[in-house]
Amino acid sequence: MPEALQRSRTLDRLGLLAVLALVIGPLLAWMRWVPGIAGFGTFALGGILALVVTILGVIRALRGRGYGAGVLAATLGLLTFVALAARGRGAPRINDFTTDMADPPAFKQAASDPANQGRDLSYPPGFADVQRACCSDLVPVHLPSTPPATFAMVELVAAGMPTWKITRQESAAGELEAVSTTPLFGFHDDIIVRVRPDPAGGSVVDMRSKSRVGQGDLGANVARIHAFQDALHARQAQVR
Repeated sequence: MPEALQRSRTLDRLGLLAVLALVIGPLLAWMRWVPGIAGFGTFALGGILALVVTILGVIRALRGRGYGAGVLAATLGLLTFVALAARGRGAPRINDFTTDMADPPAFKQAASDPANQGRDLSYPPGFADVQRACCSDLVPVHLPSTPPATFAMVELVAAGMPTWKITRQESAAGELEAVSTTPLFGFHDDIIVRVRPDPAGGSVVDMRSKSRVGQGDLGANVARIHAFQDALHARQAQVR
């Protein structure tokens, strides 16, 4: 077999291998057959391999040696990988967000979860400056209802959040904790919602969302806080 043809076939095989990794990593994680980090790692490796194959394929094409089907598949896979990665472009490189940086709600149930053993669940002081710069709209929710009534609304809204599993509810303390599971890779994020009397009257609702994996969350925690606050406002509007 001519050496050029052998190299072309090898590159095509590598391209198909990259596509397989891009597909099988998320699939196995979605089916919960492997941990989310393993599925994501396989997906990321597939993206890197697809990039290498695409670059080599372009070089071969420019030299008039063709662009094989496996290389084309890798290029399409790379475009998908880049499109998904771009969703997190510009997201801050922190994984813990709160609506009260001066007095963040403290996790209690999450601290007893075996998956969090050995982790410091306190809000890192250095994150506050990053959060102020990126997410000044993360503020407490002020409601006219009394704390008990507000906490009852918080419970109803939390129960309706599609990816949440409530792990602790203490009406006397005005605290609710939950774990959110991402649909695809199955990553778990810890959530706490706190209700306290508002000195101006009514109630103030604070929230905190912290990812268990990595130092960046691609905007998931901020989006989660906004989604909960929007649902809480909608619930409040219904009871007026």
